[in-house]
Amino acid sequence: MRVVRGRADSPTADREATRELLDEVAETGVPVVRAWTPHRHLAFGRRDANEPGYDAAKAAAEAHEFPPVERSVGGRAVAYTGTTVAFASLEPLANARQGLTERYEAAVDTVVEALGSLGVDAQSGEPPNSFCPGEYSVQAPVVGRNTEPERGKVAGIAQRVTADAALVAGVVVVTDRAAVRGVLSPVYAELGVPFDPDSIGCVAAAGGPATPEPVQLALERAIVDGRETGVEELDAGSS
Repeated sequence: MRVVRGRADSPTADREATRELLDEVAETGVPVVRAWTPHRHLAFGRRDANEPGYDAAKAAAEAHEFPPVERSVGGRAVAYTGTTVAFASLEPLANARQGLTERYEAAVDTVVEALGSLGVDAQSGEPPNSFCPGEYSVQAPVVGRNTEPERGKVAGIAQRVTADAALVAGVVVVTDRAAVRGVLSPVYAELGVPFDPDSIGCVAAAGGPATPEPVQLALERAIVDGRETGVEELDAGSS
């Protein structure tokens, strides 16, 4: 397994780098794992781009100093603050029609395991009206909260499948809950998507570390799961 560390020069270049890695996995059959801290931006999904309020939502993101980017996978808008951790597990496939649900479920278990190793009582699921709502999500307690919901969404997972490889990717909110709430509240309002700002959790609020590096390493270890690895740095100028 290849462990690729670091990030590219921009969110767009980072996504292209992951796409290129997916092509390499399909060619070589060698799995790849990435866990990194993307540049500050707000990633919109394709459904968002079809909403009447999309232009206003992009303007709201820019007003909060989150450059808007449209991504090709995943659901609704996600904010990356600069401390948010992204991860990607890329595996070769023998049959692209099999294993979709199993990969999703395994990814949820992997994130729960990784956060558990950091002292976070994470579990599958999410509160109502969460950001980027989806069945395959991870939630954790918000320490000191006295109101509902008592748990907040800390991670969401998406998947992309090609003929010969699968990409299971996700995002983990480490800290900066206030910044995430501040930008997603007007963005979701403009998109007309139900959203509860109190549904946002983060690793730090659940008693885990408040910096991204331990989360990156924990995710990396959980995805590798004891397999032999070679570590390499991503070319920062990848595009």
